[in-house]
Amino acid sequence: MANSAHTATAGTTATETGQAARAGGFGWPVEQFSLDNGLRVVVCPDRSAPIAAVNLWYDVGSRHEPPGKHGFAHLFEHLMFEGSAQVGKGEHFGVLQAVGGSAINATTSSDRTNYFQTVPSVALATALWLEADRMGALALTQETLDNQREVVKNERRQRYDNVPYGRWYEMLGELAYPQGHPYHHSTIGSMAELDGAQLCDFTAFYESYYSPDNAVLTVVGDTSAREVRELAERYFGALAPRPRPQLPPVEPLPAALGVSQRVETAEPVPLPRVFFAFRSTRFAEPGSAAEDVLSVVLGRGRGSRLFRELVTERRLAQAEGGYLGSWQRAWHASLITGMATPREGVPLARLEAAFFEVCEQVAQDGVTEDELARARSMLTADWSRDLATVGSRADQLGKHATLFGDALKIADRLPELLAVDAAQVRQAAARVFAPDNRITLAYLPADSGHDDGVDGAAAGGAVAGTTNVEG
Repeated sequence: MANSAHTATAGTTATETGQAARAGGFGWPVEQFSLDNGLRVVVCPDRSAPIAAVNLWYDVGSRHEPPGKHGFAHLFEHLMFEGSAQVGKGEHFGVLQAVGGSAINATTSSDRTNYFQTVPSVALATALWLEADRMGALALTQETLDNQREVVKNERRQRYDNVPYGRWYEMLGELAYPQGHPYHHSTIGSMAELDGAQLCDFTAFYESYYSPDNAVLTVVGDTSAREVRELAERYFGALAPRPRPQLPPVEPLPAALGVSQRVETAEPVPLPRVFFAFRSTRFAEPGSAAEDVLSVVLGRGRGSRLFRELVTERRLAQAEGGYLGSWQRAWHASLITGMATPREGVPLARLEAAFFEVCEQVAQDGVTEDELARARSMLTADWSRDLATVGSRADQLGKHATLFGDALKIADRLPELLAVDAAQVRQAAARVFAPDNRITLAYLPADSGHDDGVDGAAAGGAVAGTTNVEG
């Protein structure tokens, strides 16, 4: 039988757990429990529509990949749709679509891989059966491996290698994290290493990480904790836990990069563009909320300070495609990144200097109450969107259960962001934009040589987020 329900405070009931969640800014009841095999289950009933979202987070991402096996986590995301003991190749989507399923997909990041779908609540058992079948008995064959390896190669060409500026984040990661660090390599991985891998390598990876004791199953929607518990026991209960390899220890990174580094690359890009990276606090650690607010104040949307200063007032940067955003990491230091593209005739050096000047000004003079109010409104709207659908709500609950061992930590997120004050934002700016904590990556059109007169970075308005590679 399953273990007793996990609650926010020892001794509280499921009803009290839901009240605790609402008090913290999360308006739905939540119940958590674990099966004897270690599978953690999170249930959030919502009877407003006859649908249910199923989201399965596995605690495995590109940071778990051993040397010489980069790209395994992402390729495995693809392999998980290629058939299992009772489901033929390519049938996973078909079965779900036949019962009315939608939003069927998966994503991989440096820290986790998740699989998700939304189905009519009458088809909840079907969705859970499918997830359990591929967790317990994936059909790994040489044919599917070779096929999906080619799919990933094409994905890399389309997203990284054959598009302008496609490798910017990969290159910044290589510069920002030292060789051998689990965040040094990108989630898309190395095509050469994937080519050299054998089927037995992938079988070992599956056996190591795709087990019930390394997963969180979240169900949100028209159901109950009792129903989900019964279905989880029926389909997942017989799956055995498996040992995982001991990851090598990773030395803590200093708070700052310790350098002010600038790298140029001449490539066939239509316009010069410059990207910036600053080491920041890892997700949910003290100080990270202030850095998230800082990113919104400085670089999100046309009301941000970078847009106002560089685009509207000084007319140094183009309006399209620029931002300052937080790329959150769960287990080690994160990055705040920015970019800008200069207007025609604007020297690269002038735009770069102005970008840093605007960022450093926050550390010197702080932010206004109007800027804080705007940031709080935008972050509140983000959070509302994150919780608006059963699918996105399930993803957030699975995220917090995986990272913190308690899905109800979700209730702390928005209050923490809204509690950030001007002094904390100023301190965050001083920490993040210190002169020894910056990397600059400048793209120059290949036919321009290395003329430093026209290049840049974009200041403007994209949403901060966690980088993912989607399947």
